[in-house]
Amino acid sequence: MLSKKIEEALNKQVTIEAESSQVYLAMASWAENLGFEGVSQFMYAHSDEEREHMLKLIKFINERGGHAKVSQLAAPPTEFGSFKDMFQTLFDHEVMVSKSINDLVDISLQEKDYATHNFLQWYVSEQIEEEALARNILDKINLIGDDKSGFYLFDNDIKQLIVNPEPPQI
Repeated sequence: MLSKKIEEALNKQVTIEAESSQVYLAMASWAENLGFEGVSQFMYAHSDEEREHMLKLIKFINERGGHAKVSQLAAPPTEFGSFKDMFQTLFDHEVMVSKSINDLVDISLQEKDYATHNFLQWYVSEQIEEEALARNILDKINLIGDDKSGFYLFDNDIKQLIVNPEPPQI
C-alpha cells in the first residue's frame, strides 16, 4: 500500500513524464516543419517512449493501492530557435527529470517503501541513458557548428539513434 506522500510524489512524476512526451512531440513537429525528417522521427519516437514511462507509473500506482491521476499539462513551447537550442532544451529537461526521479527515490527511502524504491531503479538507469544521449547529440551539434551540409548528415545519422522501446514491464 502506498503512503499518501508517495502517491502524491508518484502522481507528480506522472505529470512530468506526460509533459516530457509533449515537449518531445512539440520538438518533433517543429523539426518536421523545417524538413528534418530524421530529427522529427527521433523526437516522435522519444515522445512515445516518455508516454510509456508515464503509463508504467500509472500502472504501478494503481497496482499498489493508490489512485493514479491524470492532470492538466503545461503547453510546451512551439519554437526552439536553432537545433542547438532545441537539444540544449532537451538536455536541460532530462536533467530536471533526473532530479525529480532522485527526489522520488529519496522520498521512498524516507517512507521506508522499498517496493517503490526498487521500482524507481529502472527510472534511475533510464535517466542516466537519456542524459548521456542528449549530451552526445549536443556534442555532435557543437562539432557541426553552422555547417548546413553537416546538419543534413546529422539529420540522416540521427535515425540510427531511434530505438524501438520494449513495452514497459507492467
